[in-house]
Amino acid sequence: MMDKSLQDTYATESVCFGCGPANPKGLHIKSFAQGDEVVAEWTPQPHHEAFTGALNGGIIGTLLDCHCNWTAAWHLMKKAGSDHPPCTVTADYAISLKRPTPTRGPVQLRARVVESTANRAVVEGELIAEGKVCDTCRGTFVAVQPGHPAYHRW
Repeated sequence: MMDKSLQDTYATESVCFGCGPANPKGLHIKSFAQGDEVVAEWTPQPHHEAFTGALNGGIIGTLLDCHCNWTAAWHLMKKAGSDHPPCTVTADYAISLKRPTPTRGPVQLRARVVESTANRAVVEGELIAEGKVCDTCRGTFVAVQPGHPAYHRW
């Protein structure tokens, strides 16, 4: 596993709300490549709750969207033999909220690529809290080209 997160290695100036190291009010997700998966641990705060003890669904969506996006970028970088990930954006994603996500401690994010082309990856991810899968995601993430507003954002 890497010593520094993917975000801290490749996107130090990113202001993304979910994963940007440079956003002082962001969630600061830190994703790490681990074999064929990308993993992260994140600790919710009371202001991330929908109601006492349960994580807000929008925050869950942001965590999974950003983490799965980095999983796609990492995979596409490795597939291309590059030393820097392409800037990827979310083409689509669907979240399934399986059960209330407790906020009593850290949550784990795990994601893996299930299919890909040279510039697109389909990723499946999950959010685990207290040893149970609480939420899942499946999304498509695309490497953008020059002219797209997200091109060279990291």
